[in-house]
Amino acid sequence: MKERIVPRINTNLRSHTVIVPDAINQATGIIINGQRVKSILFSTDVAIIANCNADAVIAVYPFTPSLQITNAIIDVSQKPVFAGIGGGTTAGARVREIALDAELHGAIAVVLNAPTKTEFVRSLSEYIDIPIVLSIISINENLEERMLESGANIVNVSGGKNTVEIIKELRKIDPSFPIIATGGPNKATVEAVIEAGANAVTYTPPTNGEIFRHIMEEYRKRCEKTDSE
Repeated sequence: MKERIVPRINTNLRSHTVIVPDAINQATGIIINGQRVKSILFSTDVAIIANCNADAVIAVYPFTPSLQITNAIIDVSQKPVFAGIGGGTTAGARVREIALDAELHGAIAVVLNAPTKTEFVRSLSEYIDIPIVLSIISINENLEERMLESGANIVNVSGGKNTVEIIKELRKIDPSFPIIATGGPNKATVEAVIEAGANAVTYTPPTNGEIFRHIMEEYRKRCEKTDSE
C-alpha cells in the first residue's frame, strides 16, 4: 500500500503548540467510554494544557489534592483529564469525596498514588463510576494483586529506569490489561515502553520557562535584524 501523507496545518497564533512525540502513535491506545487515548500530557500548567496536541491530560502533583486545582484543569483542558486524587499522604474519606467531585466535574478517570492500599481501591471502585488508575512505581510491589485484585481499571507505570522491566512483568501476568507508562525523554524510550506492552504513554512537556526562552531568542533575532536595517 502506498504511504499516505498526513497534511499538517499550524496557524500563526498556534505556532508554539506543544507536540507530543510521533512515536506514541505506535501505541494501541486505551478506549474509555468511546474515546481512544494514546498520548497523555503530564502537566498541571493550564497554559500548556490549553496548547497541546495530546489525546488527554494526567494531572497529578506533589501536594494535597485540591478541588480548585482539579476543576480549573478540567475547565481549561480541551482534552479528557485523568485527575490525581491522592492516596498516599491524603487518604480515606477525603480521597473518596475528591474522586466523586472529579467524576461529577467531568474527569475521564481518577489516578491514585502508589502507596494506596488495595482495600481502599476496592472500596473506591464501588463508589465512583469512572475508571480508577492505580500507579505502580516498583518491581517489588505485588504486581498481580495491584493489577488484578485491587479493583483498578488501569495501571500507570512510573518506575524510572525500571519502567520497561515492570511493564514486561505485568504483561506476563495479563497480556490485555490496560497499561499507561511514562515515556521517558526521547523516541527510543517511548518506543521501548510501547514494545514492552504499554497501551498509552505519558509525555512530560517542556516548562513554560523553556518555551519562553526559545520565543525570546526568536524575538531578539528579529530585533537585531531590524536594528541592522
